[in-house]
Amino acid sequence: MRGIRPLALLSTVVASAALLTAGAASAVHAACTYPAQVLDLTRWKVQLPIDDPAQSGTQILQVTRPRLNTYVLSPWFKPTTSCDGVQFRNAVNGVKTPNTTYARSELREMKTDGTTEAIWSSNVGTHTMVIDQAINHLPNTKPQVVAGQIHDGNDRSTFRLDGKALYITRDNDTHYKLVNSNYVLGTRFQAKFVVSNGSIKAYYNGVLQTTIPVIFTTGYFKAGVYTQANCDNSSPCDTTNYGQTTIYGLSVSHS
Repeated sequence: MRGIRPLALLSTVVASAALLTAGAASAVHAACTYPAQVLDLTRWKVQLPIDDPAQSGTQILQVTRPRLNTYVLSPWFKPTTSCDGVQFRNAVNGVKTPNTTYARSELREMKTDGTTEAIWSSNVGTHTMVIDQAINHLPNTKPQVVAGQIHDGNDRSTFRLDGKALYITRDNDTHYKLVNSNYVLGTRFQAKFVVSNGSIKAYYNGVLQTTIPVIFTTGYFKAGVYTQANCDNSSPCDTTNYGQTTIYGLSVSHS
């Protein structure tokens, strides 16, 4: 019986390994149904720009754990087709939270039980959020979205895209610190906030951009898309006109 040539044997082994790897990757992608399978949503709830039918009047839909573990609502909150991120979309005609001008599709930070809203102080401890994300789509006429923020009843600091210009904001100063003058939609970047000792340190792609002195006692993080346009300043007034982000990684820590 003739022996198998070593080179032919090696080629067979490599080809088999490639097939197994591709099969495993496909299985992982096929298993992805819910955003909670892609991101760790243990310390979050999602706020969506649609009416909650369980509430009287018109109120946004908010989903907390444990329901959030197996919740998806396309196209507003869903995994990407490759299961490497979560899509957040908000149209200009979305339902708004009380006392706000614009709607949102955002995660709101919660305590570890997943049902109680988190609050913390800028003067006590160290509070960090890191978002690996891309901004994919802007609304018409007023092409502005917020993608990640520190909130305490007001927007203390955010990452905000205005056309092609990406800024870090400070309170009502929406153009406080320019970090990219020519942002290309779909480009992944890392947004990071570190709050401690009465200040916010904001990082873009790992580089410190600004330090903002601030004092507050009821802070929390938000991530997703907060579209800065509505039916009064952007048309058409329908679901084809929207802001969208994709989050590939999200972490929060407190110490």
